[in-house]
Amino acid sequence: MRLLHRIGYYLGGFSLGLIVLAFFFSGKKTSCAYFPEARVLKNINTKSYTLSRKANTSLTQLQLDTVTINHVLQNGDINFGESQPRKEPCGEYIMYGETSKEQELKLILENCEDEVLIKEVSLVK
Repeated sequence: MRLLHRIGYYLGGFSLGLIVLAFFFSGKKTSCAYFPEARVLKNINTKSYTLSRKANTSLTQLQLDTVTINHVLQNGDINFGESQPRKEPCGEYIMYGETSKEQELKLILENCEDEVLIKEVSLVK
């Protein structure tokens, strides 16, 4: 078999494989969360969250709302050096993120099995 025929068969099979893969993954929300920060953010965002009294009063003092909290939870960065992920019964995470007013916000979270508790909200100076 000539080289040109081999390349043609290879490209034909490869293109059919790509079409089959596109068909299988088209309707699903697939994502790749391989790194620790991506896995923790995905875990936190799949659960509902509640605010502690301290966090709620901090939000009113800082004149922020839950839209800002949602933005930080989705786009924030977790500082694993300050966090205690193996703390029992709920891991404690320190998260930093920017608000719409170009301020940096610090959240202290407890990531429990069923929900996330936001313990503290503060501005980083």
